[in-house]
Amino acid sequence: MKILYKLFILSAIFILQSCYTRYTNNLLQERKNLPQYDKVDVKKYRLKVNDELVIRVLSTNESITKIFSPSSMGQSAYRIFEDGTVDFPYMPRVDLCGKTIDEAEDILTARLKEFAADVEVKLALKTQTFCVIGEAGRGYFPIYKERLTIYQALALSGGLNDGARFNKVKIVRTTESGTIIKTFDIRTQSIIESDFYYIMPNDIIYVDMSNKKFWALNNFSDFVTIVTSSLTFLVTVISLK
Repeated sequence: MKILYKLFILSAIFILQSCYTRYTNNLLQERKNLPQYDKVDVKKYRLKVNDELVIRVLSTNESITKIFSPSSMGQSAYRIFEDGTVDFPYMPRVDLCGKTIDEAEDILTARLKEFAADVEVKLALKTQTFCVIGEAGRGYFPIYKERLTIYQALALSGGLNDGARFNKVKIVRTTESGTIIKTFDIRTQSIIESDFYYIMPNDIIYVDMSNKKFWALNNFSDFVTIVTSSLTFLVTVISLK
């Protein structure tokens, strides 16, 4: 009977460890044993190779607007080449890689003032998306405003599954110095205004499967079968004594 009791206790411990609690899955927690992230200044997105820019040129000189914004909507798209430059009509290539949108607008405005004194340039990324894979949905989603938070991004993808690894969320981000991977615990409230809070264009959010989900879903039926068979065998042996 002691063997049966020990086996029952082990089974109960295993099942309890496979359960989800408000501590494992709740967001905006203030527990001190969770990571505490420092607040940082919001970094603006910097243009990268292959980004496509929608450019709108405004001026009282209609010939200028027609040259640089030939579409019917008064705007046109230009891609940043491998060397970091953009090719505009009637001017040398302009190096915009690594610049913010505001900086790029100032550079282009200065160039175009050679053609018209009252010229004004408005820039925007043609496509602003981020990607989600893993236990928070999958697919590409639009960045519909300038400061999209990690919470809003995950809401667009369908939210974190119960079986997600909340303490090891990853963001893969391309920077001027190369690709970096940011790993953080999304449960802590200190994530607000931290380096992990805002999503940038072309970010990849990856959420791994937790060990609890693996054991709870993939192998639990096998575990129950093994335990049941063992108990049946032990009961049979004891009854024969």
